[in-house]
Amino acid sequence: MKKGRAASFAFCLFVALEMSGFSISSAEEALPPKLKENCNYTVAIETTCAKGAETSNVVSLRFGDIQSNDVLVRHLNSKHVRRVDPLYPAVLDEVPRKPFEACTVDEFRVTGPCVQSPICYLYLKSVGGDSWRPGLAQVRVSSATPSHLSSDYFYFRRYLPKHVWHGFDTCDKEVTPFGIKYHRKVFGVGDKKHA
Repeated sequence: MKKGRAASFAFCLFVALEMSGFSISSAEEALPPKLKENCNYTVAIETTCAKGAETSNVVSLRFGDIQSNDVLVRHLNSKHVRRVDPLYPAVLDEVPRKPFEACTVDEFRVTGPCVQSPICYLYLKSVGGDSWRPGLAQVRVSSATPSHLSSDYFYFRRYLPKHVWHGFDTCDKEVTPFGIKYHRKVFGVGDKKHA
């Protein structure tokens, strides 16, 4: 008898929802379009001209916005698209080359969750035996979404520590009598942002 009541209740609920115009597909349409899909990003990373600045290490990247929309790329080397001239946006070559060579700017195409506000943090991680000295990095959001979501430049200009996330977070900041204080993100073991 209880199964019959539950089935009739479910049927009545379904009919009532359909009559009110509610449907599963309309619930999906109510979501902001950015939450239903991934977005494309172009990441530009400069490697400085310092001696030993280049690397063949595996480089990982993570970036995101103040609303914790986190994009994680575990093997950025495999997303390499092209090398560009650091002074002009013209492409130097279309021949695939090894990324992260000294005195170069490399572009990478990345797909990940869409950001809802401007990209305000970027971290790099280098895993391998040699050192790497990136100069600057920038993430541009594809032209289908507003360009104001693209990041500013993140300046590194130092050798990265190996096997740890290193970068900048300008999302959470606080004005103090001594200047602007930035809060750091901590990526720990067991954290969903740990890679």
